[in-house]
This record gives sequence, C-alpha cells and structure tokens, in this order.
Amino acid sequence: MKKILLITGASAGIGAVTARLASRAGYCVCINYLQNHAAATTIAADIQKDGGGAYIFQADVSNETQVKTMFETIDREVGAVTALVNNAGIIEPQQKLSQMSAARLHKVFATNVIGSFLCVREAVNRMSTKMGGIGGSIVNVSSMAAKYGAPFEYIDYAATKGAIDTMTLGLAKEVAEENIRVNAVRPGIIYTDIHAKAGEPGRIERVKEFTPMKRGGQPEEVAHAILWLLSDEASYITGTLLDVSGGR
Repeated sequence: MKKILLITGASAGIGAVTARLASRAGYCVCINYLQNHAAATTIAADIQKDGGGAYIFQADVSNETQVKTMFETIDREVGAVTALVNNAGIIEPQQKLSQMSAARLHKVFATNVIGSFLCVREAVNRMSTKMGGIGGSIVNVSSMAAKYGAPFEYIDYAATKGAIDTMTLGLAKEVAEENIRVNAVRPGIIYTDIHAKAGEPGRIERVKEFTPMKRGGQPEEVAHAILWLLSDEASYITGTLLDVSGGR
C-alpha cells in the first residue's frame, strides 16, 4: 500500500527538510505551499531525481474551500492521504500583547489554528477505518512557545500552538479506535527563518544559553522526530507532545 504524506507549509524550513527525509523513508510526498512556487518545485524535483515521488499543491490552509480542493486533488492525482504533517504556520513581528491589533490576531489564528483543524478534518475523513480508510498517522508541529508563553515577543503565536497541543490530545482520543494516531512535536529554538520573520534574525544566539545543551537545533533534528512519530516504530504512541528543545 502506497504511503502518501501531505506536509503543509513544506516549501521551507522544517517542512522542506521533512519532505526530503520522508521521501527517503518511502513516502510519496505531497508538498503544500502558499506562495513560494519556485521553492516547492525545487524540492519536488530534487526528490524525483532521487527516485522518489513528489507532488506540489498550492493552497492557503486558512481557506476552507482551498483545503477541501487540495485534498480532493490529491485524491485524484496521487491517492488518499495516509499521513499528515500539520506544519504550516505564520508569525508576526515581536510585540507586546497590549499592542496587538485584532487584524493581526485573526490572521495568526486563522492559519495556525483554523488551518490545522481544517487539514486534520479532511485527513481524518480519509484515514478513518469507520469511513472506509486504512488508518494513518498525524503529526502536528507545535512549539515550545506554547509552554513558555513567549512574553514580550509573540504571545499570540504561543497561544495558537497551545491550541494545537490541546487539539492533539483531544483528537488522539477521538480517533484512536479508527486506527489513526495523532501526536505533536514541540520544537524549541531551531535554525530557520521564523526568527527573522518575527523581527530578530539573531534570536537563537541570544537565547541559546538558556537551553541545557547551549545550542540551537537543526531542522533535521525536528524532522527525524516527526518521521519517527509517523512511523510504525511509534505504533503504540498517540496523544503525545514530544519536545525537541535541547532539554529546555
């Protein structure tokens, strides 16, 4: 049976690395992106050159119609999704909560929370053994910000990841009897461009001393954790939040 993995927000960062490693692990990889068509195309081409299967799908995960269309297109062109990595997420510049506008809050929650819920809904409807599926595995990409709150920086982003943690715990219980496992990884400070998007490109160097390992993490270290949770090696694990954070 073909293993079909959809990774949202997979044109850069942790999502892109996960896509490349997933192909080597035998997955046919569906790469979702919002705007960076060139990057998504390059990743897919690289996977195909290595003999793997890769497809790209543009969709704004905060848009219900686009999410439904993406899954229906994958159904037709690739097959039913058997694994999902909910990775798409956005962050706004560092700011105290007292300065945050409603527009900013709607934007961040729409992508990070509603988008994740929509993608999970569509995946579950295809994976569930009660709906004719064969089961599957879902990994949500959360953040250690959910644990610490990100004061003075991005409490809104942290709150969205707290919502993802709660959804992971609840959904895992809802679908456990339908042969679907649901887990989350919570990356700490990882060398990706998210820090630049939040307004502080050198943030890792500033805060890495607060981690017991005294360093930032690499996207590959998170990707390997994601793939392990997706795999049969984690077959008795569901409803788990796995911190990939250097011990913090």
